[in-house]
Amino acid sequence: MFGKFGLTCKKPKSTLMKAMYSLLLAGVALLQPLFGQSESDVIKTSAGELEMFFIGHGTLMFKFNDLVIHIDPVMREADYAKLPDADLILITHQHGDHLDQKAIDALLKTGTKVVMTETCLEQLGDFEAVVMKNGEVATLKGIEIHAIPAYNVVNKRPDGQAFHPKGEGNGYILTFGDTHVLIGGDTENIPEYKELNVHIDVAFLPMNLPYTMTPAMAADAARELQPGILYPYHFGESNTRELVDLLKDEKNIEVRIRDLK
Repeated sequence: MFGKFGLTCKKPKSTLMKAMYSLLLAGVALLQPLFGQSESDVIKTSAGELEMFFIGHGTLMFKFNDLVIHIDPVMREADYAKLPDADLILITHQHGDHLDQKAIDALLKTGTKVVMTETCLEQLGDFEAVVMKNGEVATLKGIEIHAIPAYNVVNKRPDGQAFHPKGEGNGYILTFGDTHVLIGGDTENIPEYKELNVHIDVAFLPMNLPYTMTPAMAADAARELQPGILYPYHFGESNTRELVDLLKDEKNIEVRIRDLK
């Protein structure tokens, strides 16, 4: 299904605040505050509603039926001692604004699965995780997860080394019923996006220099992926209006700007 990139060909190595959260989920609506600090959007899938919370920067939280999924949780974006424990945690790469063991530890409960790269695991030492490489696929907690590349092509450090070398980081495609959500991770508009033979319904694409994409790069990636909904995230001081203008003629792409600096 995922074309010549062959994403399915390999297997990986193998209180009170809680009550408030339940009340929040009972009143599902567009742009709800999460404990007064974050927003959320809800989309319908063939297997239930997916609620996406925009914690900040590259940090997200998804609620799907009874599952709670945290993506790149870091304490600088939220106090994770006050957020719902995780059924599933996804880490895209090893940089400190994406990998924070204190945040991960605060979210762990019996049965939590943590997905990360080998480079991430090397930084955590004696830690149990599901390590995924680019091109691998796993099904955890009933969610199909495809690890896709995330790297720089153009933007590099003064010594010529890419900010995000190819093969070190992951993006992820998560499948919720018939809905595919792409989490870009720290990446540019990489050629592998052309090889994903699957419709992306929702895409989170990073947009900040010098580490990821310009608005023009993000627009190029969006035209290739053709997501029904596009969220720029990890965008810092980038001009999100420029991205909206660049995609104004793409009638099948809805660009949603949320507080994800």
